[in-house]
Amino acid sequence: MTQDATEIEVEVVEIDGVAPASPQQSHSAEENPRRSSADWRQWQGRVTRLDSRWWPLWVVLGIIALALLLTVGVVIGAILLVFRILQALVRAIQR
Repeated sequence: MTQDATEIEVEVVEIDGVAPASPQQSHSAEENPRRSSADWRQWQGRVTRLDSRWWPLWVVLGIIALALLLTVGVVIGAILLVFRILQALVRAIQR
């Protein structure tokens, strides 16, 4: 006893005195690829500009990035200092 799936196509003419939007209007972006590419072109200028509402986030991220860069610089400086001290000790022992 298997039941075959039946597909029913229905057209809604009016609900509570208001006609529904036609399905062609809702799928117009899929049918018209030019329009979707035109919508993307509007964002091209916005992507390169920073939104002023996000400046606190950029300040915090900038401070974090600066702290990380300074930390890396101090570590590299400490390694170089230890290397030069060891180099001077080896030279002193050789003489």
